Amino acid sequence: MSLSIYQSTVPVFEQTLNALAAILDKAAAHAEAKKIDPSALLSARLRPDMLAFPRQVQIACDHAKNGTARLANVEAPRFEDKEASIDELKARVQATLDFIAGVDPKALEANFNREIAIPVGKNTLKLNGADYLLHFCLPNYYFHLTTAYDILRYAGVEIGKRDFLGNVPRVTMG
Repeated sequence: MSLSIYQSTVPVFEQTLNALAAILDKAAAHAEAKKIDPSALLSARLRPDMLAFPRQVQIACDHAKNGTARLANVEAPRFEDKEASIDELKARVQATLDFIAGVDPKALEANFNREIAIPVGKNTLKLNGADYLLHFCLPNYYFHLTTAYDILRYAGVEIGKRDFLGNVPRVTMG
């Protein structure tokens, strides 16, 4: 059995972004139950030199959205990075889900071997599609997704591994 690029991107991002949306619901419920101002969660970070919770969510969404777009050789929508509430972060997650759901699986396969150039600071990183997905896009996506999860967990939100994984599809290997 071979694994398609589509299977390695869109369903994976859908599973984990839906899990992130559910985690955001739990964060809002936690703030309400504990009578905490939600802005305390929004300003939370693991260390002073790390990005705050909203930025982790924004960057995770960007890697899912931009990664899928780059691999399919289509234009990704631009998001302004101005989310200031849990509901606005949920809307960004949903906008990301809406975009990636509309990407043509055939475009992902057809463009997978082309060179992808990514601006990194003052430099440009050039990778083929496989290396981009496996060594840049997915590691960065999971770093920011995990960091967002860890920030909420550290802040006392009752979430666990099942929340992080979300709904794992039942897959039969043949």
